[in-house]
Amino acid sequence: MAIVFVLFALFILFLFNSLTYRLCVAAEMSKERQPNVYRTINILITILLISSYIEVQYT
Repeated sequence: MAIVFVLFALFILFLFNSLTYRLCVAAEMSKERQPNVYRTINILITILLISSYIEVQYT
């Protein structure tokens, strides 16, 4: 189960990073601001994935 969830999580992170890239291009975001946007979105998605994994394991 854990291996499947890790593969799913990697796919989700890749998907959200590609969507974040499209957002940065569409919004014509400055190069200085882009790392902060990526970091914030990746941290929030990682928290969401960890909490959903814990919920699946203990329910």
